[in-house]
Amino acid sequence: MPVQRHLLLAALLTSAVAAAGASAPPPRFEPEGLIRAEDFNGGLDGWLVEQRPGGTVRSASGSLVIEDAGGCTVWLRQALEAPIIVTYEATVVDRGGEHDRVSDLNCFWMAIDPAAADGNILATSAKRTGAFAEYDALRLYYVGFGGNGNTTTRFRRYTGTGERPLLPQNDRTEAKFLLKGNRTYKVTLVAAGGRAQYFRDGELLFDYADPAPLTRGWFGFRTVHSHLEIRNFRVWRAREASVGGSVTEAR
Repeated sequence: MPVQRHLLLAALLTSAVAAAGASAPPPRFEPEGLIRAEDFNGGLDGWLVEQRPGGTVRSASGSLVIEDAGGCTVWLRQALEAPIIVTYEATVVDRGGEHDRVSDLNCFWMAIDPAAADGNILATSAKRTGAFAEYDALRLYYVGFGGNGNTTTRFRRYTGTGERPLLPQNDRTEAKFLLKGNRTYKVTLVAAGGRAQYFRDGELLFDYADPAPLTRGWFGFRTVHSHLEIRNFRVWRAREASVGGSVTEAR
């Protein structure tokens, strides 16, 4: 084989391998063991509420019910360590109530406070009132699932220095990615294999390959001026899925 042809074939093969790698699907993860199950039938002892005046958080009929006026975060008191999968079902209530507004169904995960010993979010809770800007200094993964006047669904990785960079591919404004009232969504979060992933009803909306993965932290529900009902909260140990396996198999 002439040298030129050999080199050309080698170059084409290298390009094909690179292209295949670029288009490779993101890794999927599956549950390996249940870490925590919460059905909200026994009160909220396992949760910590940060909320502006005018709202309430309670458990009722197997749901975590958040009715909020000015901003609210509800933290799971248990710290989580990767690799993990978090799943829950959530409804944004829109039936004409005082707090019914299809605005946001948001969440934090793997959150720490760099100003706290061991990053403990709970230890610094007293300095936060539930106002959204108070969380800017934390290090965490965040998804804001928006609707109505909140016209975007987006993923951010907070750096812990006040910066909250937003990559263009992680800012979704199409109607199909926005909230609808009185619809129950199945949300799945992943922190595993150096990735942060967010699924809605089994569809992967965000996949972030983190160069400095967040491997330990706290989970929190986040909303403002809305009425949420959360059910069937689960935390799972995660492993990379075998062929045919999927994170959406978690129950």
